[in-house]
Amino acid sequence: MDIAGTTAFITGGASGIGFGIAQRLLANGARLVLADIRQDHLDEARQFFEERQQGRNVHTIRLDVSDRAQMAEAARECEAVMGGPDILINNAGIDPSGPFKDATYQDWDYGLAINLMGPINGIMAFTPGMRARGRGGHIVNTASLAGLTPMPSFMAIYATAKAAVITLTETIRDSMAEDNIGVTVLMPGPIKSRIHESGQNRPERFRAGSGLAETEQQLAKRVVADNWMEPTEVGDMIVDAIVHNKLYVSTHGNWRETCEARFQALLDSMPEARPFDFGASLAVPKEEA
Repeated sequence: MDIAGTTAFITGGASGIGFGIAQRLLANGARLVLADIRQDHLDEARQFFEERQQGRNVHTIRLDVSDRAQMAEAARECEAVMGGPDILINNAGIDPSGPFKDATYQDWDYGLAINLMGPINGIMAFTPGMRARGRGGHIVNTASLAGLTPMPSFMAIYATAKAAVITLTETIRDSMAEDNIGVTVLMPGPIKSRIHESGQNRPERFRAGSGLAETEQQLAKRVVADNWMEPTEVGDMIVDAIVHNKLYVSTHGNWRETCEARFQALLDSMPEARPFDFGASLAVPKEEA
C-alpha cells in the first residue's frame, strides 16, 4: 500500500504510540485525523504540528472510544473533513492493572470497553465506509506482548483484552482482504507513553464501584524510563507493516523464550491429528426439496 495521499484516523493519537505513528504517517504523505479522550493532549499535538507548518494536514476530534455514538459521529466527521480514512489505527488503550482480588465489574467493564471494544467499535464504525469507497486500505489494532504470554494476575484485565485483540485481528483478515484492506496487530513492549495516566482518563460511568482507584494513583507516579522505546520507532514499524501488509508487529524480543515455552506447552497438549474437514463442518445444510 502506498501511504502518500491517504487519510489516517488514529485513536489515542495525541500521545504515546498513537502520536508516534501519526508523525511517521504524516512524514510519508498521509493526512491525519487524531482522536483522543484528552483535550489537553489534542491541543499539544495540534500545536506540535502547527509549529512545523503541518497543521493543515491534521484534524483533531475528542473521542471516548467506548462510546459507540461518539465513534459513529467521529466517522461522519472524518468523512466530511478528510473524505474518510484509508488507514484506521485502533490504538487507544488504558492500563487497568491491580490486585485481582480487588477488581470489580466496573474495572472489568472499563478495561474491556477501552482495550477490546474500542478496536471493535472502530472497525464497526469505519470499515463499511472503507469497503464502500473501494480504495482498499489498512487497519492496525494495538494489542500488547502481554496478550501473547502468561502474565501475573495483577494484569488479568489488561492481558485478557489484549489477547482478544490479537485474535480479533487474525480472524478478520480474510474478510478485509476481500476489499483489499490489510490488517496488522501491533504488540508493543515498554514504550514511552502516557498510559500511566489511565486513572485520569477513566470515564465517569466506570468510576463508581472501582476497586483499583488506589492502584491507579500509584500507577500515575510511574517514571517513564529513558531506555524505553521511542514512539516514533514504533511508527516506523507500522509504516513498514502497512506498506507490506504484515499481520504481526512486535516491538521487543524480551519475552521470546516465555512465548516459545507457552506455545510448546500448547503443542504438547494436542493429540495426534485426525482426518477432519473443517470447511465441511462450517457448511450450511441445503434445505431438502
